[in-house]
Order: sequence, then C-alpha cells, then structure tokens
Amino acid sequence: MTSREIRIPLDEVVTVLRDLNEFVVSLDRLGSRMASGTADEHTIGTFVLDWDVARRLSRARRFLDVALDAQLSEEENAEIDALCDEGRFYGDESERC
Repeated sequence: MTSREIRIPLDEVVTVLRDLNEFVVSLDRLGSRMASGTADEHTIGTFVLDWDVARRLSRARRFLDVALDAQLSEEENAEIDALCDEGRFYGDESERC
C-alpha cells in the first residue's frame, strides 16, 4: 500500500470516534471489573448486546468502506479487502484449544 490520504466527512468521523471511544473506555472498565471479580463473561455479553456494539461497529466499517470505494481504484480496494480477510476472527480454527 502506498501512503494516500482519504477524505471523510467530519460528521461521520466524529460519529465513529464517539462510538470507538465509548467502546474502548467501557471495555477497559469491564476488564478492570473482571480483574477485580465484579464482572464475568455474561457482563461483557450484556454490554455487547445492550450497547448495540455489532451494529455500531458495522456502521463505522461502512463509513470507511464507502470513503475507500469512492476514492480508490478497484485494484486498491481489492488489496485492502484481501488484507482485511487476513485478520483473526472469533471462532476460527486457529482460536480453538
């Protein structure tokens, strides 16, 4: 990948940053509670469902995807998609004990 700038509308960036900040701070607090014994896996599951984490993260990904699709070539977008497919995903064989 070459170094390129991608333009994204400020209101969309602010929405994504607010969501990410809420998730990072909340997950840090949940981790602290788990370490102290006042929270468990159920608490994290409840947070993920009640705070609509999957939908909000999907929306953040969509903002970025739309900006990339509009400003990069098909080949560049395909390269980015391939890099994203290399991620670690919960439930993959490599995650099992």
